Amino acid sequence: MSKSSIKPAKLADAIADHIQHLILEGALPPGERLLSERDLSEKLGVSRPSLREALDTLIARGLLFADAKGVCFVSEEMGRSIRDPLLMLFDDPRGRFDCMEFRSVIEASAAGLAAERATSADREAIEECFVAMQAAHESGDVDRIAATDADFHFAFYGASHNLMLLQVMRSLEPILRSNVYLNRRNLYEHRAQREEQLAEHRAIYDAIMARDAAGAEQAARRHMISAKQTQQAIHEEEQRLEAAIRRLSRHDLLAPARTADAKPRAR
Repeated sequence: MSKSSIKPAKLADAIADHIQHLILEGALPPGERLLSERDLSEKLGVSRPSLREALDTLIARGLLFADAKGVCFVSEEMGRSIRDPLLMLFDDPRGRFDCMEFRSVIEASAAGLAAERATSADREAIEECFVAMQAAHESGDVDRIAATDADFHFAFYGASHNLMLLQVMRSLEPILRSNVYLNRRNLYEHRAQREEQLAEHRAIYDAIMARDAAGAEQAARRHMISAKQTQQAIHEEEQRLEAAIRRLSRHDLLAPARTADAKPRAR
C-alpha cells in the first residue's frame, strides 16, 4: 500500500475515541453531564460540526445519551444488565453477605494492584479520600462516613489501572454504595471500638502508599472479612430479638382464657 492511499483519521473519530477512553477509564462516570456543545468544542479546541458528529457516534455506541434539549450525559445503561438483577439480592441478608464476600476478593486484588501501579495523581486522590474519611469520623456523621468510605474504595479501584475491574465496579456502584452505607451504619452503631473501622482503612492506605502490594491485599481482605463477620453477628442478634418479640406478642393472637366453669358452646 502506498503512502498516498493511507487516509488520516477523521477529526470526529479522534474526538469520539478521546471521550470514549475517558468513559472507559472511569474519568467520566455514568450519569455525568457533559459541557454544552459550544463550551466542549472550545475546551477540546475543535469545530462544533466535528464535535457534534463525535457525540452522535458515542450516542450510537450507547456511551452517551442526549435529553430533549440536546444536553449529553454519560449513559447509565452501561452495566445495567449486570446490576439490576443483583439489586434484588439485597432483599435478603444472604445477598448482602455474598456482596461482601465478593468485595473481599476483588478489593484485595485492587488494593494490591494500586500499590504497584498508582501514579502520583492516583496517590493524591487516594490521600484526599482518606483525609476526608478521617474528618467524617471525627464529626461522627454516619452518612458522610459512608460516602467517604465508598469514595476511598473507588479511588484505589481506579489506581489499579485495570479497566475491566474499574468498569465492573463502576457498573455495580449503586449496589456497592448501598452495601457500604448499610455496613457503615450497622458497624458504627454496634461496634464498641468505632476507631477499628478507620484503623482498617488506614492499614490499606498505608500499604498502598508504601507500595506494599502484599500488605495492601492482606489489609483489604482483612477489612472485608472483619466487616462481614461483624455484620453476620449483628444479623444473628437481630434474628434472636425478632424471635423473642414474636414469642412475647403471641398472646395478641389468642382468645382470653375461659373460666373454670365456662362451657364451650354446642355446635
